Amino acid sequence: MSRISKNASDAAALAKGLRQVGKLGKGKKTAPVPSRQAGMRARALATPVAPSPDCGSGPGFEMEASNDETMADRAYKQIEELIVTLQLAPGAVLSEQALAQRLDFGRTPIREALQRLAREGLVVILARRGILVSEINLRTQLRLLEVRRVVERLMARVACERALPADRQAFASIAEGMRKAAKQNDDMAFMRLDRAFNLLVSQTAHNEFATRSMGLMHGLSRRFWYQHYKEVADLPLSAKLHADVAEAIARQDGGEAAKASDRLLDYIEDFARKTLDK
Repeated sequence: MSRISKNASDAAALAKGLRQVGKLGKGKKTAPVPSRQAGMRARALATPVAPSPDCGSGPGFEMEASNDETMADRAYKQIEELIVTLQLAPGAVLSEQALAQRLDFGRTPIREALQRLAREGLVVILARRGILVSEINLRTQLRLLEVRRVVERLMARVACERALPADRQAFASIAEGMRKAAKQNDDMAFMRLDRAFNLLVSQTAHNEFATRSMGLMHGLSRRFWYQHYKEVADLPLSAKLHADVAEAIARQDGGEAAKASDRLLDYIEDFARKTLDK
């Protein structure tokens, strides 16, 4: 099978899973998200993440773990979600052994996952003091947004140029799922779709330098939004702005994708500044 055919097959699998977002509703369990494998399109996907008691119903993708996903990848994904959704609070002291027992992994994949999270700024590893969940800093977030605006605009435009038909279908499915999550006020479903969207943009753009840059920012940004959105943000508006970008990429409208990305970052920056005023 050619590389293009393989990529199309992978993205089609992602799209099929994401279409099940339409099954959002009562009685659905919170579901996994696509795995994070830089450089491959929508290769994906998910092992269950330990849900919080108040997750509500999540998107209904039921997808098998990718053969390319390592135990460390799976541990990373679960710990990252616990941190981003504040189940592991800023300043919390982490133990490899405790995390291994909680998530049912060996200590080696937990250690590798924590090293990756440290590179992304979500944990701090201190010699002779242990491992801490990093604090949330507003001014750091504003500096991050300066870079994020430029990189995301570029990636949205390039993704339009390089998207395969199956990628476009996956973007459309993500947009639909975000709008449905907003209607149901399901923040966890939206958070997971946002992560899936970020992953798909990075994989479709095929620019490893932009992908590395965004990998350092998205977890910090999602955690900041999750901490404050109930105070100063609007989930339906956030979901709409994200969905607008996804739909523009699905249409391969590069100009509109860049404009939609700027509107999204305008909202995120305004949101960050409102928290400063509180």
